[in-house]
Amino acid sequence: MSDHLEVGSVVEGKVTGIKPFGAFVAIDGEKQGLVHISQVAHGFVKDINEHLSVGDEVKVKVMSIDGDTGKISLSIRETVAAPEKPARPAKPRTERPRKVEVAQEKSQGFNTLEEKLKGWLKQSNEIQADLNKRTKK
Repeated sequence: MSDHLEVGSVVEGKVTGIKPFGAFVAIDGEKQGLVHISQVAHGFVKDINEHLSVGDEVKVKVMSIDGDTGKISLSIRETVAAPEKPARPAKPRTERPRKVEVAQEKSQGFNTLEEKLKGWLKQSNEIQADLNKRTKK
């Protein structure tokens, strides 16, 4: 490995290849690293070809260097200031319905699950009886 190439350093490079997952960038004439598609630009990059072409001169930041394999991870995004987010207009506040008081629920006939089940069974039996009458005719 070159002594001057360190994690965190920013260097010039040249795009040598483009794949759907990223771009290969030659740095210092003998080394090559990968700029993953997520490190090409701020925001979502759908098609890397809209941002880079083979032969482009780019400034990259060294993100990591794998000592065992020698793979170099690069970022173009880290060399560019993030765009300022536009100020969102304030949304008018809407009134939320207030929670119904428990006492009010009981006065409206709050039913327990057991009571509701009895009502559903009665309704189901009535429907079944009606269907049985129609099929016997």
